[in-house]
Amino acid sequence: MVEPEAQDIESLFEAPPIAEQERMVEAILFATEQPVTVAELNARMPHGCDAAEALQLLKKRYDGRGVGVVKVGDGWAMRTAADLSFLMQKETVETRKLSRAAIETLAIIAYHQPVTRSEIEEIRGVSVSRGTVDQLLELEWVKFGRRKMTPGRPVTYMVTEEFLDHFGLESARDLPGLKELRAAGLLENRPPPGEPLSSEDEDEENQVDMFEDED
Repeated sequence: MVEPEAQDIESLFEAPPIAEQERMVEAILFATEQPVTVAELNARMPHGCDAAEALQLLKKRYDGRGVGVVKVGDGWAMRTAADLSFLMQKETVETRKLSRAAIETLAIIAYHQPVTRSEIEEIRGVSVSRGTVDQLLELEWVKFGRRKMTPGRPVTYMVTEEFLDHFGLESARDLPGLKELRAAGLLENRPPPGEPLSSEDEDEENQVDMFEDED
């Protein structure tokens, strides 16, 4: 029996050329619906691969094309170029109906995370029903955060990567300002002092169409 030479054995553990690594990353991102982290890419690829470097090369290669490589939270994904998203609307538009209470609650969580229910109620000026929070949890746009180190250890709420991905944001730092939110009709100015605020039930009945964007 012929023993394999040491050089042949070592070659089995050599990482493929960076161009091949780039192709591997491209294949994984193309086939994966959810964003994939660099650590997850490295775990799927052969030993010695550098997914981070391959990602940067792939991102550069896709710059200016109809599909781009974008960062979503801690992960990476392939998404339609933002300026061409209108071409997909007929096939992928999904109208999500959220109450005004849910929209305001979502905005507060996004801008103040991690935030407790009592803090949300303090900012809104009205109580938050369990149904409002449950709706946001079911959409997977909001998740539970760490419990706050205060009496009672209340749970906190944060936005998810699904929320960031849906609205094309890399992180919560990329959220628009309050002026832009009001201009888009996502936040309404509070009524003048002395006028009563609508109840949570009235908010729930006042359904509004939210964000006709592609997933």
